[in-house]
Amino acid sequence: MYCEAEQAPAVVRQQLTANAARLERLGERLRQLAPRAVVTCARGSSDNAATFAKYLIETRLNILTSSAAPSVSSVYESTPNLAGAVFIAISQSGASPDLLATVRGARNAGALVIALVNAESSPLAQTADFTIPLCAGIERSVAATKSYIASLSAIVQLVACWARDADLHNVLRSAPALLEKAWALDWSATLTRLRFATDLYVIGRGLGLGIAQEAALKFKETCGLHAEAISSAEVRHGPMALIRGGFPVMMFAQNDETREGVESLAAELASRSADVMLAGAVVPRTVILPTQAGNPVLEPMLIVQSFYRMVNALALARGRNPDKPPYLNKVTETV
Repeated sequence: MYCEAEQAPAVVRQQLTANAARLERLGERLRQLAPRAVVTCARGSSDNAATFAKYLIETRLNILTSSAAPSVSSVYESTPNLAGAVFIAISQSGASPDLLATVRGARNAGALVIALVNAESSPLAQTADFTIPLCAGIERSVAATKSYIASLSAIVQLVACWARDADLHNVLRSAPALLEKAWALDWSATLTRLRFATDLYVIGRGLGLGIAQEAALKFKETCGLHAEAISSAEVRHGPMALIRGGFPVMMFAQNDETREGVESLAAELASRSADVMLAGAVVPRTVILPTQAGNPVLEPMLIVQSFYRMVNALALARGRNPDKPPYLNKVTETV
């Protein structure tokens, strides 16, 4: 896991070059199609990337984006009318049966299917109308890292081409160098706080919600630590009741319109003596996790890269093998 996460900058650098011409063609096709909606479909870390895609597509392209429930196709054998829609499937392996059933159903229902997939010869890549290779190479650890970051960068490149956004293209070119700097940051202050923890919240908002979901998943699968991802907008709608003195809360903030709200919540939680670990902002009485500054679109990617190094160390400190979590497989064959 450590070695694979460390490779993320090189993966993104290769991906941006390898996919440039392909995505320019796809961007032209999408502008001609002018879809009425975008539907995403994924599981696990890939679904956390789909959350990022929702916020980026809706804020940059103003197109309604929603997540499909694979069980609708794979279990209930029903498919909504997707004529005039774009269907984006995200997968490392491209082999999960429920994902493939949903993709086939989407094509039959009239959607244009785009696959973001690491295994270019997979059934998913063969089924889709367009394939965007993640270019992450072999990923042996059960916990996805470099393929997750590759999914985020592929989403940004797709949106940049679709929107013909030169500024977003320029921002993305800086990602590999910034990821290298983010990897070097020291989050070891979290280790003593979380080594014996049993529960925590991971909080983000907007473009940062997907990495909060990803962090919570990694805490569970690599550290055996129960973590729940929550939008900062939802904490006061019930979850606040569990936050008591010493309760650990990890918070992520990118420098966009959501940052002020995350900072306000961090200050409130700290005033209640919660153990708040904060990345991307500075609030008194919280543990400040160093972050690499960048464009707000990139900052979630940079934060999660720093997080991966820390969570690998935390898993080892808790006596776990982060590469081989119990009861889990690299390809999850959900039906």
